[in-house]
Amino acid sequence: MADYLNIDNKIVNIILAIIPFTAWILGIITRFKEGAWIAGIIRIIPFLGLLIWILDLVFMIKDGTIFRLDALNAKN
Repeated sequence: MADYLNIDNKIVNIILAIIPFTAWILGIITRFKEGAWIAGIIRIIPFLGLLIWILDLVFMIKDGTIFRLDALNAKN
């Protein structure tokens, strides 16, 4: 799955995820493009955005995709 504006290169996505500002902006844009309005708004809130950024970074390195709130329900 391509993340961050449909860039299909895992290394580029990891680099974009490491940089906090690009991860924040691209995370918000990606969520709104996917129609996940709540997830996009959560990323705008400072403290929650920081936690989501850390989760994005971990998921990007581990799975090659950013953290999605619906992933929590899919595993149950």
